[in-house]
Amino acid sequence: MTEIRMFKPAMTIRASDFELVSVFGFRISDLLRSSSFLLVFLLLLSGSAAAADNIGILGSKPKWDVLEHYQRTITHDQFTHLINDVYCTHGIPDDLIRIDDNSAQILTSQDGHGVFKLEFAPDEKSQRPVPRLWRPAKSLPPAKPNKPLAGLRIALDPGHLGGRWAKMEERWFQVGDSKPVTEGDLTLRVSRMLAPRLRKLGATVLFVRNSTQPTTPKRPDDFRELAKKILIKNGVPRPRDQVLNPLDPAKEGTVHWQSEMLFYRYSEIRRRAVLVNSKLHPDLVVCLHFNAEGWGDPANPTLIDTNHLHLLVNGSYLQDELDLDDERFEMIRRLLSRAYDEELPIADAVAISMAKATGLPAYQYPTTQTTTKVGTSGYVYARNLLATRLYRCPVVYCEPYVMNSKDAFARIEAGDYDDTKEINGVQRQSIFREYADSVAEGLREYYTKIRCGAGQ
Repeated sequence: MTEIRMFKPAMTIRASDFELVSVFGFRISDLLRSSSFLLVFLLLLSGSAAAADNIGILGSKPKWDVLEHYQRTITHDQFTHLINDVYCTHGIPDDLIRIDDNSAQILTSQDGHGVFKLEFAPDEKSQRPVPRLWRPAKSLPPAKPNKPLAGLRIALDPGHLGGRWAKMEERWFQVGDSKPVTEGDLTLRVSRMLAPRLRKLGATVLFVRNSTQPTTPKRPDDFRELAKKILIKNGVPRPRDQVLNPLDPAKEGTVHWQSEMLFYRYSEIRRRAVLVNSKLHPDLVVCLHFNAEGWGDPANPTLIDTNHLHLLVNGSYLQDELDLDDERFEMIRRLLSRAYDEELPIADAVAISMAKATGLPAYQYPTTQTTTKVGTSGYVYARNLLATRLYRCPVVYCEPYVMNSKDAFARIEAGDYDDTKEINGVQRQSIFREYADSVAEGLREYYTKIRCGAGQ
């Protein structure tokens, strides 16, 4: 799904905080053509609780002094490479980050014009150690070939919620009398299959979510007042609570709809980040998702022939995203932690394994204005998503299978089973086992190469 940017005075449409989301089966790129959907995104993004502080929706004021720990941990060439080739591939205004031979000056506040000065190490030999809680593969002790993940802490993050929340999230569709397809339930099933496979390889496995219940203690009603303020601030003096027809585009401008969006998209993902960063402390997070193309009316969806695969790592920030003080801070902190140096080769290894197992072609984003293809596999993109930005460790974000493709839908409806089953005339493994097996195999191959010696 593409990110769309629109510009109005002091307002910006940004889709970076959204995972690959469709609304009643329509892609964001289609929906943003409607004025009602444009309005609600403008309202939501410009009317955050902390807008006065120039930070993102439900975000926190950045603590720039944390970056003092990264002084002289990176050279000029390393920093500029990551800025130009990974994080700011679409350019960045000079007034936000200025780089000279010895340091980078990073604007800390658009209002106060404060600047954080990051001093570079003169050369690689004089670099200070990078402070971080996660451990790169090269820092782990050698492992036995049958236990290449020994000592590694891997957190599994099944995307979305599923269960009774699936319709609210608009990650739900049904064909006739068949069982509804709900992404949050599918990803949870895959994560529970993947966990024992990783444990068998020696990993300690943690769950960011292990039920259909939200991790955030908040609920949509907790955001009603904020939703009202958003609407009123943007010229709707008497916001409607909701509309009777859930397919009515006018729903997008209601208190009810905005409250739900604030709950499941922003509050939920930010709470998961708190769990990852403050409780789980993993060395790697694997985000598990299924993809979708536009399916129209979820009660009468369109099945298509298209099916594909891609993976995401953090990067490719848009200039208007970097205008927000917290996103600029989070990007710099992530850059300095060197998460990219670890997550990209892992993502490539997992992508190659998944491509081999699934036979799926690489997804091609319809525009290069929001993403940047990285790595060597042809399947991995850098993109700025809320989860990949906030989790303070390497993150590999998997997007295999188009749920409403004819092939994937038939395999999902077939459920889980042993061995193989004929589906659409072809003997196929359970889609859930294929997903779990291929991710586990990609991780096994990567860590075996680093810790056990190539070729073992």
